[in-house]
Order: sequence, then structure tokens, then C-alpha cells
Amino acid sequence: MFVREILALEPGQLADCQTSFKADDPMFAGHFPGNPLVPGVILTEALAQTAGIAAASGFAVGAQPLFLLSAIRGMKFHRAAHPGEAIYLRAEKLAQVDELLQFAVRATVRGAVVAEGQLVLSIATAGQEPIATAE
Repeated sequence: MFVREILALEPGQLADCQTSFKADDPMFAGHFPGNPLVPGVILTEALAQTAGIAAASGFAVGAQPLFLLSAIRGMKFHRAAHPGEAIYLRAEKLAQVDELLQFAVRATVRGAVVAEGQLVLSIATAGQEPIATAE
């Protein structure tokens, strides 16, 4: 999990969370020497996790389904986020059609927008599991 803290929650609709990354995190080894920054894919995953927290909170405890990231729409990265910075994450549900949930997402650092866009989560059906990656 990249989300470190849940700051606010409106069940099924909205989640405000926070994260940060330590300078000695292995992802910074080559990203970039002398000027480490949080990779966009990591910011996107943290925002997807925030959307998943918002979505899951709309279900009864113990009945939360598994959510899969199904689409990334219009994700833009406005500035870099660096190790040690508090990154605030927000996901707000825009729409739901059957098993698809669309969220507006935004990451900010000290009030400045770092990344924003829309993410679509799908509710996994029985027997459907996330794609595993080799380490």
C-alpha cells in the first residue's frame, strides 16, 4: 500500500488520504540521480488505492469486493513530487455504471497540483484476480 493515512472519508463517494516516501526507498536509485522524484506510475497507483478506499467504504464491512484498475484517463503530471514531501491524495466518485466506477483523482503537495486525471475501477467478478507480475 502506498496510502499511509486516511484523512477523510465519505463512504462510497470520496476519500482524502496522505502518503510520503523516504529518500532511501529503492525506487529513487535511478529516478533521478541528484534529483529524486516520485515516478508517475507510483503516484497513479497511490491515487488508484485512494479511489479503492473510497469505493470499498460504500460496502458493508467484510463484504467489500476486490477492485481492479481498469482505465486511466487524462492523467497529467504538473510538477514533480520528491522524497520526504507530504502528498495529499483525493478521489471523488463521478459515476458508476454496473461494475465500473469512475473517479476524479488529484495529488497535491503544499497546495500545488502534482497529478490529476480520472481513473476507472471495476469490481472483480468471482474467479477474476489481479494480474501478478514477476519480481
